[in-house]
Amino acid sequence: MTTSNDLFSEIYEHIINDERPSEFLNEIAKEPEFEKYPFNMLKKLKETKQSPKYHPEGSVWNHTMMVVDEAAKFKDMSRNKKAFMLAALLHDIGKYDTTKVRNGKITSYNHDKYGAELTRKFLNEFSEDNELIDNVVVLVRWHMQILFATNDLPFADLDRMKKEVDLREIALLGLCDRLGRLGADSVKEKNNIQTFLQKCGVDKEILVPLSRV
Repeated sequence: MTTSNDLFSEIYEHIINDERPSEFLNEIAKEPEFEKYPFNMLKKLKETKQSPKYHPEGSVWNHTMMVVDEAAKFKDMSRNKKAFMLAALLHDIGKYDTTKVRNGKITSYNHDKYGAELTRKFLNEFSEDNELIDNVVVLVRWHMQILFATNDLPFADLDRMKKEVDLREIALLGLCDRLGRLGADSVKEKNNIQTFLQKCGVDKEILVPLSRV
């Protein structure tokens, strides 16, 4: 009989090792265990809609699968591959509870903050590695800052973010997040990452590796 821990171990192995983790994730999500806590936190993303303007790929689950596959391409550039790939899987876990229609538009305000809380709850079910969990949580918490900073939105809090998360890691995750949607312009998104890092005061030497991805 497959236990929750067994299932998480399978998921973990596939997101760390597969070139396209989405293929396994889409199949395993059909299993009855995904109807139960805590995996239902992920299953709910299948029914969570997004703005077709920004996410023509459809549901949050569809987007997440694209992000995980993008992250698999860049994981070797990460300083913490385990945290990076788990953050790619869980980065939008907060959208189910925060998504609402406001003035005819689909929004998910504060899904980054709420998602960080849910990420900790999810991972605490399977791991006692608090350092790893903390690293995943802060990536989820701050993954929207790239959008906020590059668009000069008032939600940007770069000073606090820089105290809590590795800028290189958040930039890599942010790039995968932006590329993980239908019709994404890779050149534009890479330029946005460069702009974000420059606004964070990052040295040019750190910018170079990202310009080559």
